[in-house]
Amino acid sequence: MGFNPWHIMVVYAIGQVYGTWVHTQTVKSLGILEYFLVTPSHHRVHHACNIKYLDRNMGMCLIVWDKIFGTFEKEDPQTPVKFGIYPKMPDNKPDTVLFYEWRKIWKDLRQPGLKLSDKINYIFNAPGWRHDGNGKTVKQYQKNYGQKNTSGK
Repeated sequence: MGFNPWHIMVVYAIGQVYGTWVHTQTVKSLGILEYFLVTPSHHRVHHACNIKYLDRNMGMCLIVWDKIFGTFEKEDPQTPVKFGIYPKMPDNKPDTVLFYEWRKIWKDLRQPGLKLSDKINYIFNAPGWRHDGNGKTVKQYQKNYGQKNTSGK
């Protein structure tokens, strides 16, 4: 394809080192770099289980993509990052951590009487989607969170 394999390996290595470095909690802000690069502050938001921060800051190197697609959330000192998965997993066993969502999807797909379109929706819709309308997606949790915070509760 015209690319030197060494160039690919170097770029990949730089990306991996950068991806490891943004996992620090020591660095609070990187000033002007915060406007276009994924920084440790942005990446902390990515790993948060606070409702405000769910499904945010998905980029690996450039935060501009999250800003363009509406998934950017700045780390807020008033809302300290709580690390984890929402809703909380039942335990931290390795098989649970690796297969938690897959098992939930499989359980949803095995429900009796599902139409093919429902099965496709369980696979491709947001986590929390339910064919009977009783589920809650991240957007619904965040909408409720926003209403609580604006009403002073």
